[in-house]
Amino acid sequence: MMYSHLLFSTIWIPFICGLVFLVLVKDVKTLGARLLGLSGASLPFIFAWILYFNYDSNPANGYNFELILPTGLESLGVYLHLGLNGISLPLFILSATVGLSAVAYALFSNAERLNLYVGLLFIMFSGLMGTFASVDLFFFYFFHEFALIPTFIMIMIWGGVARHAIALEMTIYLTLGALLSLMGLIALYQQSGAEAFNMIALKTALLEQPISDVLQDNIFALFLFGFGILVSLFPFHTWAPKGYGAAPTGAAMLHAGVLKKFGLYGLLQIAIPFLPSGSETWGIWLLLLGLGNILVIGLVTLAQKDLKQMIGYSSVMHMGYAFIGLGTFSILGAGGALLLLVAHGLSVALLFLLSTCIYKRFSTFNMNEMGGLGQIAPNLSVFFALAILASIGLPGFANFWGEFVIFAALAESESTRWVLYLAALGIIISAVYGLRAVGNIVFGAAKESVVNAKASSGIGDMNQIEKFSATVLLGSLLLIGVYPKVFSDYSNKTLQNLYSDTSISLNDGNVDGLNLEEQKEHE
Repeated sequence: MMYSHLLFSTIWIPFICGLVFLVLVKDVKTLGARLLGLSGASLPFIFAWILYFNYDSNPANGYNFELILPTGLESLGVYLHLGLNGISLPLFILSATVGLSAVAYALFSNAERLNLYVGLLFIMFSGLMGTFASVDLFFFYFFHEFALIPTFIMIMIWGGVARHAIALEMTIYLTLGALLSLMGLIALYQQSGAEAFNMIALKTALLEQPISDVLQDNIFALFLFGFGILVSLFPFHTWAPKGYGAAPTGAAMLHAGVLKKFGLYGLLQIAIPFLPSGSETWGIWLLLLGLGNILVIGLVTLAQKDLKQMIGYSSVMHMGYAFIGLGTFSILGAGGALLLLVAHGLSVALLFLLSTCIYKRFSTFNMNEMGGLGQIAPNLSVFFALAILASIGLPGFANFWGEFVIFAALAESESTRWVLYLAALGIIISAVYGLRAVGNIVFGAAKESVVNAKASSGIGDMNQIEKFSATVLLGSLLLIGVYPKVFSDYSNKTLQNLYSDTSISLNDGNVDGLNLEEQKEHE
């Protein structure tokens, strides 16, 4: 029971902190306000890792630390039902990690109306923790929408050029995606005959009485396009790079790093295992549209001169690997997609953080107007180069394992091997734009105006809070890169139980899979 309350605390602590900053705190730069903010961001991170170290890999119903609270909607089968399994646990820890880094950096920033900015970040942080801790589908959806609201507000207040138009475009796209996914969740619940609106009850009901193939096809289509829009699946991606470019640093870190994982998590945890026939029908679209993200958006990324836009488009591009991992319909591919979601979240959050640090030195995001960062900020240059290498998928970083496992899953079947050859081109594209960015920004001679600005303003290398926020993310990337089993062992067991119990064929049908022992050999 103690651990269940720790799980609940990771949601309400950021929420309470957010309300305090919004209502009571007037000057965030005071010692008391900063200590409150750092405590409110650190406790969910600490609690998340306590839960990790007390996680049972063989729970009775698939979930650890369950907590069920009444809501007044019991007649509709809705409870505040919290818990973690091997799929949600890595993303739960990702939320806590990126949240700590984003809030810590924001507390020491010079943003206008800083109390409002930090308060909205905490509200968003709370919603993210709740999203991946929810077993009940109503609250799974509710917490996602709850975390989205601060994103729009922060873009409207602290966004860049054309922020109102960008916020409106994001609202249209994300509202459409949310409505389609909600329709899919309601249809799945109604057709399943489940006694409660949660993942455990759905699994039990669908094992007893699977939904017809026609209904599965239609419901899965709602999930594919609903969740796909929320994850910026090609060609419904245009809102994402614009939104991240306009968003303030903390909002970009939390949205691109964590909130965007909601859609792929929904496909992985709900749509594919509960709708196996619909998954097979629409599986080819997962592969084709995923390739669209990698190849088409990858080429668009090559053309970017703005650092923040380049990071935004590269974020959209790398989501394609996760889609094709799911499209293999194997535990190996699903496990690789989950690892990549965590790795991508850490690396893209780090890149958005560092892009703001670089902007402070050059007063521009235009990479053609940069150069010589290594002379004026050597530590920042090292962090940026390592973040780019992680994003490319260099061995030793978490991204490598996600992409490698997905490629291994594609290679296992002749029917998906052609996807492997095309997807591998994305590695070359990533290397070109990533290393070119490092060359333009880090090397060369620093412009005289930059040197003079450094001398007059005193802005040089990274300060302590910049180093702390970046180290939290980079250290996590290295931890998973060196020891991927920190998450993969738990996720493999959950995927094995979930997918086999719900009649997904791992070794028959259109796509061949690997058993658990073979997966461990690949790791």
